[in-house]
Amino acid sequence: MKERRVVVTGYGVISCVGKSVPEFWESLVEGRCGLGPITRFDASMCRTQIAGEIADFDPALYMSAKDARRHDRFCQLAIAASVEALKTAGLPVDLRENTELDLTRTGVIVSSGIGGLRTLCDQYEILLNRGADRVSPLLIPNMIGDIASGNISIMTGAAGPNMCITTACASGCHAIGESMWMIKRDDADMMICGGAEAPVLPVAVGGFSAMKAMSQRNDDPKHASRPFDLNRDGFVMSEGAGVLILEELEHAKRRGATILAEMVGYGATGDAYHITSPAPDGNGGGRAMQMALRHANMRPEELDYINAHGTSTHLNDKFETLAIKHCFGEHAYKLAISSTKGQTGHGLGAAGGFECIACIKAIETGIVPPTINYETPDPECDLNYTPNKAVKREIKTALNTNLGFGGHNAAVIFKKYEE
Repeated sequence: MKERRVVVTGYGVISCVGKSVPEFWESLVEGRCGLGPITRFDASMCRTQIAGEIADFDPALYMSAKDARRHDRFCQLAIAASVEALKTAGLPVDLRENTELDLTRTGVIVSSGIGGLRTLCDQYEILLNRGADRVSPLLIPNMIGDIASGNISIMTGAAGPNMCITTACASGCHAIGESMWMIKRDDADMMICGGAEAPVLPVAVGGFSAMKAMSQRNDDPKHASRPFDLNRDGFVMSEGAGVLILEELEHAKRRGATILAEMVGYGATGDAYHITSPAPDGNGGGRAMQMALRHANMRPEELDYINAHGTSTHLNDKFETLAIKHCFGEHAYKLAISSTKGQTGHGLGAAGGFECIACIKAIETGIVPPTINYETPDPECDLNYTPNKAVKREIKTALNTNLGFGGHNAAVIFKKYEE
């Protein structure tokens, strides 16, 4: 069977640094940070009181007012990013309007690490204070992580493969990687894929604070997330969604789509080590990158850029640096690397969506976005992390990697499209 090539024809993002891809990318290149004090609730009881909140988000711009009221926030964000992705791809939001599309071969994998946590918390309060009979019949549908994919399918008419992959902070990256394989193995011609998360809630902030995983620089939120810096003290949680449209190449060409990049590699591995710490030798993450290179038929020295997971936690950044060295050897020191979480915060299940879009934009524009707040080098993190300022550099190939609690590792590779 002739190999089916997979290309990116659309993207959409909603984040604390931008509610569209152009705004998001401009913020990344300029090094603008979207983190600030939590305003959704009184966070004074929490060790961490900062997050990446999306200001002035109006879900009714992307869906009916009725649907906006019924959906959990994470699902609203997923739909918003999907709407932009479809429009960027030159497609109607309701794909049924395009009679040339085979909707049974159009699928959706928009994942979440946590799902509808706000719905669960709100309805639990109702259960305690008003009784079980007052719990909403929408509790279960709105809290489950797969409901974003389900609702996007209903909205668009996409009737092909439909699921959610929940692998904590690797969820969005795994969704994009598995969508590539759906197309390559001829189970779909087009996939709507990515991740969404809305975790800025007392229980999530309290839980991550209790783990001492998050920064406590509450008096200086703009400088709190500092990937690979010696004085990093944890990540900063954020909300949002990032969604791609992937298509089989000939399918995209037949409908005259603009091709933004080609997706060529995907790797997924497990650390088999610890529920929260990456493997200390970087072996798991390194093997995921090696697997992605193998499927891309690329040598390590052919890669130009890595958008690293780079959470700003002590263990992740140290062990991820080892993972890059594990995979790339001496070429690791020649790679352009950055973590954009200094600007966006850590979107958990949405991170893969954010950061794959950053890789594609780096290829499109020839700009490597910076790792901001990099002030004091860490001897254990000694690669080129593109400190503080964006760099002009030809980027033909870019890799995104995300790691999740439970030892889940994902890596995907994009390249400049050539006939």
